[in-house]
Amino acid sequence: MNFDYNEEQQLLADSVRRFIQKGYEFEARKKIVASAEGYSEPVWKTLSEMGLTGIPFSPDYGGFGGGAIDLLSVMEAFGEGLVVEPFLATLLGAQCVARAGSDAQKKAILPAVVEGKLRMAFAHTEKGARYDLGHVNATAKKSGSGWTLDGEKVVVLGAPAAAKLVVSAKTPAGVSLFLVEAKAVNQKPYRTLDEMRAADVVLSSTPGELLGSEGKALAVVEEVVDFATALVCAESVGAMKYACDSTLEYLKTRKQFGVPIGTFQALQHRIVDMYVAYEQAKSMAFLACSQSDSAANAKERARAISAAKIKIADNARLISQEAIQLHGGMGMSEELKVSHSFRRLTMIAQQFGDADYHLERFASA
Repeated sequence: MNFDYNEEQQLLADSVRRFIQKGYEFEARKKIVASAEGYSEPVWKTLSEMGLTGIPFSPDYGGFGGGAIDLLSVMEAFGEGLVVEPFLATLLGAQCVARAGSDAQKKAILPAVVEGKLRMAFAHTEKGARYDLGHVNATAKKSGSGWTLDGEKVVVLGAPAAAKLVVSAKTPAGVSLFLVEAKAVNQKPYRTLDEMRAADVVLSSTPGELLGSEGKALAVVEEVVDFATALVCAESVGAMKYACDSTLEYLKTRKQFGVPIGTFQALQHRIVDMYVAYEQAKSMAFLACSQSDSAANAKERARAISAAKIKIADNARLISQEAIQLHGGMGMSEELKVSHSFRRLTMIAQQFGDADYHLERFASA
């Protein structure tokens, strides 16, 4: 497998990194995180103007017809810059529409997503699910020509910024997906450990529009979550790169006994282990993204993405913890970006399934 970006992917990665370095430096990010919204509307507009929101959607709706492999360089740059805008959350919701919706639903929603005019979120996780995508207790029942939904969803990433939610619920035919207006639900918003915004969503006779066919949503949910898992694997690579680079720079400049601590052989071994883990993670992220796009069947896709997530989770823990330890006590301070990288890597290791879950899934696939 070729792990190098092609020319277009490299140009895209460079343009995103330039924007993050100039318009999304750490101090600017801290102000965004501290704001009431938890994201920046001007930044969101810039991301959409760069065409990032249109990459994984069909040209029929204004997109570029790309896939996870085309988003890999974007997510890596986002991980390095610790971008908090609800990009992945919007892609999750919109991918449900793209893969399960009717032609009318796609025409009504996807062009607005591509243009950056519509933000979405995917409300699926429930209490006690423990990463089981089939664990759905929310219910939907017919109400006139539409549906009404009841239940609760937890840790819905991007929900506070979304205008529309894609919500999973049980019907007599099985698990189904519904489009729900965000203003029609009761949200309990909060900031997550890694400074993203999420909400618990309560549905109480909430009107919804059936997305696609009734009772056939579980396969779509698995496909979309695998797509998102591949993307967070790519994002983790960027966060790992920053953690490695900043730690190496610290070892070169921090002095003890009159010499840089990077001259101590024991610390050299540890930084080398970090870079080896980073390169392994990068290779596995490429595997996950490529298999998300091209796997011959669901089992092959699940096996490849779970294998990648296992390695990513293990290496995220190693790199983030080593970065903090090698920085010493100051590594945990709010003032250092490396502590925020630690938080994001810790969350990525759990997001869409931890190492234990994916090890079991890998074995069963």
